[in-house]
Amino acid sequence: MIEVIVDSIRVSLVSQQRIVVLREKGSDRQLVIWIGHAEADSITLKLQGHEVPRPMTHDLLNNVIHELGAKLEYIHIHDLRDDTYFALLVLDHNGQRMEIDARPSDSIALAIRAQAPIFVAEGIMDKVAIAPTEEEAPKARQPEEDEKLGVFREFLETLDLDDLGGEEEPPRKR
Repeated sequence: MIEVIVDSIRVSLVSQQRIVVLREKGSDRQLVIWIGHAEADSITLKLQGHEVPRPMTHDLLNNVIHELGAKLEYIHIHDLRDDTYFALLVLDHNGQRMEIDARPSDSIALAIRAQAPIFVAEGIMDKVAIAPTEEEAPKARQPEEDEKLGVFREFLETLDLDDLGGEEEPPRKR
């Protein structure tokens, strides 16, 4: 099993479908999984630290697991069949290991809430994970680029941002 972290949630420009990008710990290798809007929102809200007034579905499941005295040890994305991923919630309840079938998107949303690790089967990573090319990977800026950007930095420092929340409406275009 290979441990991964949630790298990002993205939106396909073609279909507006959401994808979760899982990145192998200690590597640039990534696994992309298509997920639903609700699951993408649930993962994003938690990653960004937003608190909701009432428990969302994944919060509820996490609360139920906790109240029953169990602990989510980890999730395991263990299979890929006909372009569909399969995952397991691996729980510990009083020393008894329990494996519960679940969708990867729900599993990831739950793992984030329970602060549990996410694992992917080695065969899946070897078969479908991708590594960004040098052109796609973020590059460190060179000192000469910092010098070129200095003019913009100076301009930004002169802006008075305290005045942005005024009640005056901007002029409308005709």
